[in-house]
Order: sequence, then structure tokens, then C-alpha cells
Amino acid sequence: MVPESQSPPATDSSQEAGKAEEGPATRGHYTPSELERLGRQRPDAFKNIWVELGFGFSLLGSMFVAEYFISGFNVLLPALSQAINIPSQAETWPASVFSLVTGAFLLPFGRLADMYGGYVVFNTGLAWFVIWTLIAGFSQNYIMLIVCRALQGFGPAAFLPSGIMILGSIYRPGPRKNLVFSLYGAFAPIGFFAGIFFAGIAAQLMTWNWYFYFGSIMLGVVAVASFLCIPSDRKKVNEKQELKQTQVKMDWMGTATIIPALVLIVYAITDGSHAPNGWATPYIPVTFVLGWLFFGAFVYIEGWVAEQPLLPFDIFQVKGMGPLASALFLQYGTFGIFVFYASFYIEEVLHKSPLLTAAWFTPMCVGGLILATVGGLVLHLLPGTVLLVISGSAYVLCTLLFAILPDDPNYWAYIFPAMICSTLGIDITYNISNIFFTTSLPLARQGLAGAFANSILFLGISFFLGFADLAVTQTADRGRKESYKVAFWMATGCAGAGLLIMFFGVKIGKASSEMTIEEREELERMMESRENVASAT
Repeated sequence: MVPESQSPPATDSSQEAGKAEEGPATRGHYTPSELERLGRQRPDAFKNIWVELGFGFSLLGSMFVAEYFISGFNVLLPALSQAINIPSQAETWPASVFSLVTGAFLLPFGRLADMYGGYVVFNTGLAWFVIWTLIAGFSQNYIMLIVCRALQGFGPAAFLPSGIMILGSIYRPGPRKNLVFSLYGAFAPIGFFAGIFFAGIAAQLMTWNWYFYFGSIMLGVVAVASFLCIPSDRKKVNEKQELKQTQVKMDWMGTATIIPALVLIVYAITDGSHAPNGWATPYIPVTFVLGWLFFGAFVYIEGWVAEQPLLPFDIFQVKGMGPLASALFLQYGTFGIFVFYASFYIEEVLHKSPLLTAAWFTPMCVGGLILATVGGLVLHLLPGTVLLVISGSAYVLCTLLFAILPDDPNYWAYIFPAMICSTLGIDITYNISNIFFTTSLPLARQGLAGAFANSILFLGISFFLGFADLAVTQTADRGRKESYKVAFWMATGCAGAGLLIMFFGVKIGKASSEMTIEEREELERMMESRENVASAT
């Protein structure tokens, strides 16, 4: 998947597949039929189909558990707030701190994946996630819960970018990569629904602790499978670095500025509405200003100081990268607001039970699985821009339907289409953006591709949940129903802005079988060498 009217770059993968044949492939060039064959065949990293299936279970399972702990917690929160006496002004934190920590540390962990390989970082992140999920189940008060949720966030911060790195580096551009990435995205709504389902069971039939115990069991299975089935890429990373005679290094100055920047800004936005005097409370504007000062320092370091910046600005030279990132930030924020306040609206305004709330979210799971799988089969047939406009329109509709929800809504007229539109929005944009990022960056930057893609997701959720919470708090005198609708109208506006940016600023072609960036560079060097020889003679 490449920007229209731009040479198609992509990730490095099994170039060995073409070595057995003499012809254009051995001279640094592939014919269209050879590219199509390479884009469909099983990568050389897998000895047989069973190894590939085990690998797929591990990677897809990691997405499943990440979404489990994002979605389900929102359904669990009303019962959890009563069980451990979470103050109303602190309810947003257990939900948002997980996404905040994950988003803040994605770039550093993406760099670690580029330094040490995706296998090590991926498995370490899963092991860490298992430990703190289990401890969270034993939380005695809301402070301990918030701390555990924050420490949980380091797990996805490690395994999400390294997971995309592994997928992007093993699979070359083509239908097989499109299908695998779509299945990877399809497990987001499955995990999303599983989180809601088990949260409903824990809240209504058991105790809230079991939500974390169930998650620990699932995480343990995925962690064991990942340790056994994912091929180690440490040797390949070392060979690439030796070949280029450069050592990938951590950007410590960038890390030391971006993390406090994001934490302070989101803290000010989230806590500003609950501080004793709101934004007039001294520590709120102080932390907000300090956060932006740190962010300014980060921008300066990345652009003019860092030898190997965490976020190289040259990635924005890829056509459409900047507008796409901006639109995704707005749309992921819309999705975060929808998920958080839809669950609260259904339980607290419509007075539905946790299990019925889980049932009402079922279309997100079923629809997401179908849409993501079908999408994987058509990504190489339809331009990405068309699909992004469709998903952008779906973002607008999902929050708009809740914003205009009547007092006694018909489920099939309002809730059901809203759920379908929400999964249509998140699944298509997540799949297309991941394929676009991994195919637009070389092998040495696959960790960056995964970190950048997921940073937009988690930071978008954290930022806009904070703004929505501020809007809801400031309109609390209207009652819960109307204040929640303010959040939905705000999300609708963000989704509309994202749709306009997608429509006018992002032009992405089909995700077809193409040469990788490394293959294209090799071909260009060969052509340049031939031209030099010809001019010399």
C-alpha cells in the first residue's frame, strides 16, 4: 500500500524465494508475475504451515489481550467504582492511565526492538503484562489499581510495536501480508468483545477480580505460544547492522523529554476538570505548560540534536504521512470517546445490566471479524483512499447516532448501526495505516513503524478522553444524559475533521505485490552503475 503517484516502497522479507530461479529476479528486478507469486507464498521464516499458524496465534493473541484490557475495563468500571470506592473525580484515571503509559513508551520500546530484535522485546513485554495483570486482580484500593494499570501499560508498549515489526519484516508486500495484517486487526474487535463479555460476567455474576484473573490466564497461554513459535530475529538484526556498519542506538535525550511531555499534558487535561478550582488550580496550568515545554524540547532534539532520533522527521517526507497521522489521531480519539461513554450511557442512562451491555456490543466483534477478514482480501483491489473515506464516514455516524439517541431507543435503529460503524471505522483505518507504515519504511525502521502506528492510537485515546471528561464535567449540571451527549457531539466533530483531512490530504493506492524498499534501492544502484559504465565508454 503506497501513496498514489509515488514509487512503491515496502518492507524487506524473504528475498531468498527468488534465488532458485535464473532471470530478472537474480539481477535485482522482478517481473509482475514473480512479485505476485512472492506476495502470496509462505515466507521462508516458517518451515511449514503449522509453524506459521503457531506464529499467527501468538501475534493475533497479543492484539486480543491488548484490546481485552482496553474495552472490558470500561464496562467493569461502574461496579468496580462501588467495590473499592473510587471517587467520581478519579474514575477516568484507571481507564486512561493504561493507554497513556502505553502511548508514552511506544517510541522507546520501538527503538529497543530495532536494537535487539522484535523477539526479545515482544516476549519480555508479554511476561511483564502477565505479572502486573495478576497483581491488579488483588488491588485493595483505587490507588493500587491505578498503579497496576499504569504498570500494565508497559507490556503493550513493548509487544505492540515489536509485533508489527515482526509481521512487517517477515511478510513482503502482497495479498498474504494483507490477509495476515487484516487478521491481526480482526482480533482487535474479538479481544474487544471478550473484554466486555468477561467484564460483564465478573461484574454481574462473580467479583471484579475475575476480570483480571481471566485475562492473566489468556495472557499466559499467549506468552508461552509466543516464546515457542515466534522465530528469533536477533541474528538478522545483527547482520543488518554489521552490513551497514552502524549500530542502532537509543535516543536517551528524546526519551527523557517525550515521556514527561506526554504524561504532564495528559495529566493536566484529564485532572483539570476535577481539581479543586478546575483549571484555576495552580498545579494544572503549571503541569500543562511544563508538558508543552518538554514537548518543544523533544521537537528540537529530534530535529537538530539527536544522532538517531526516536521519531526521525524524514518519515514525514513520505507522501501523505503527515495528513494520515493527523486524521488518525482525531479518529482514534473519537473511538476512545465512543467506547468509554457508550458503555457508561448504556448502563447508567439506559439502565441496562453489565451482561446486556456486553450483548449490545456484540456487533463490534462479529462485524469487526467479518469486515477485517474481507478487507484483507480486497486491499490489493481497492485504493486505500476509498476505504479510508468509508471508515471516516463510519466514525462520524457511530458517535452521531449516540448524540441523537432518544430516551427509549430502538436497539436496531440506533445502537446496532452505531456498533457496526464503530468497528468499520477502527478496523479499516488500523489495518490500512499499519500496512502503509510498514511498507513505507525500510527493514531497519520496522520497530519505528510499529511504535508510530500504535502511538497515534493510544495517545489519541488518552488525549481526547481527557478533553471529553472536561466537557462532561463542565456540563454536569445538565444531568448525565445530556453531559454524555456533549461528549458524543465533541467526538462527532473530531471524526468530521478527521474525515475531511482523509478526503483532501491522503492519497493511498492499492496494497498490491511490489518490490521492497531494499530491492528498489538495489535496482536503482544497479541502474546507476550501468549508466556510469555506459557514459564512461
